[in-house]
Amino acid sequence: MRSTLLRRVAAFATTLGLTSLAVLGAGAAPAQAAISDCPKGYFCGWEDWFGRGAMFKTKTDMATLGAWDNRFWAFLNHTSKFACLHNDPHFGTTEFVDTQYPAPTGEHWSQSRGTISSIRFVSTARECTGNAYPQWTSYPASKGIGFSDMNGDRRSDVLVRDTAGRLWFLPGDQSGRLVGSGGWNGMSALTRHGDFSRDGREDVLAREASTGRLWMYPGSGNGGFTSRKLIGVSGWNSMTHITAFGDLTGDGRSDLIAVQKSTGKLYLYPGTASGGLGSRKLIGAGGWNSMNTLLAMGDTNGDGHPDLYAREAATGRLWLYPGRTGGVSARKLIGSGGWNSMKDLVAVDENADGVPDLMATTRSNWVSQECRGVGCQLVYTGRGTGGVAAGVVVGDYWNQLNGAF
Repeated sequence: MRSTLLRRVAAFATTLGLTSLAVLGAGAAPAQAAISDCPKGYFCGWEDWFGRGAMFKTKTDMATLGAWDNRFWAFLNHTSKFACLHNDPHFGTTEFVDTQYPAPTGEHWSQSRGTISSIRFVSTARECTGNAYPQWTSYPASKGIGFSDMNGDRRSDVLVRDTAGRLWFLPGDQSGRLVGSGGWNGMSALTRHGDFSRDGREDVLAREASTGRLWMYPGSGNGGFTSRKLIGVSGWNSMTHITAFGDLTGDGRSDLIAVQKSTGKLYLYPGTASGGLGSRKLIGAGGWNSMNTLLAMGDTNGDGHPDLYAREAATGRLWLYPGRTGGVSARKLIGSGGWNSMKDLVAVDENADGVPDLMATTRSNWVSQECRGVGCQLVYTGRGTGGVAAGVVVGDYWNQLNGAF
């Protein structure tokens, strides 16, 4: 970047021993002795590689750096946010953008080559180079699909939680909308696909990690939620694989299943007319702790009952448990192995044909010709017989998230 007039004036003033806060700009501070002098809550920069001499500091976005343009050779992000360091002014992305992770305790600092021209602070690393949410595309159906459509636009939707604990609604048109401004990292289980409040809108259930409480977040019909309702007072920390199933009992109400950690037993919690849960019923005598994922898929085989997919932890196999009234039938193998390479498994209807599909995101050990490593996005089209076709890579950059469902 070309030196500004202000920078040249500042350099000249320095040679005369006239350096001051006014000359160096609003971001400058008096001469400092060490990196440790950077105040908590600020991003600080120095011209010296070892953090000696005059110190720049800011805790707000700066589209230009004035006299400090291209002058940082050492810096410390002593904030709780990610600092996006742009080589371009005005947060441009034509040139390099460096993502600096927060160091709220000031435990580490970095060195640069004097190329930073603007700074902004964001909640997640993704936002330095793109959106906080990934892109999701689904096709519109000719009529309402119900299953997985949270805003009534006849597209299958996805929810994602970012690393800052925010919740994003992805309506299937590659856009995203914030529907939970924070606190969602306090939930140790999130599940959807069911209208528990019986208002015709899909709801979300969430387990609060600190209390073991189970909350229902009624869908608002536009991808967001109305005020939450407590439906499980305590004890839910003793359960795992909490999964909204759909209507398993055949009474027209959405039901929930969960595995007891201590025994591996699978229980059904029937939905009630008031939007709560009734007394549980044992539907799986044991062994369910061998699964590391349970996913309610909807009706995958066309028999009128919602079905269950389960991933076996030891083998990476994928099993279908066909639903029946009040429980599940004998399992069928639909994926012979390799499914542990997937991080998130989400039930969708991506092609809007009325048959549930499976969307998956990959871990670091995934390798294919189209995409490799963490964050690849695949769709496995439902066959209508309970299984899925081979996966097709449809996207990437589904990494740096804290779950999709």
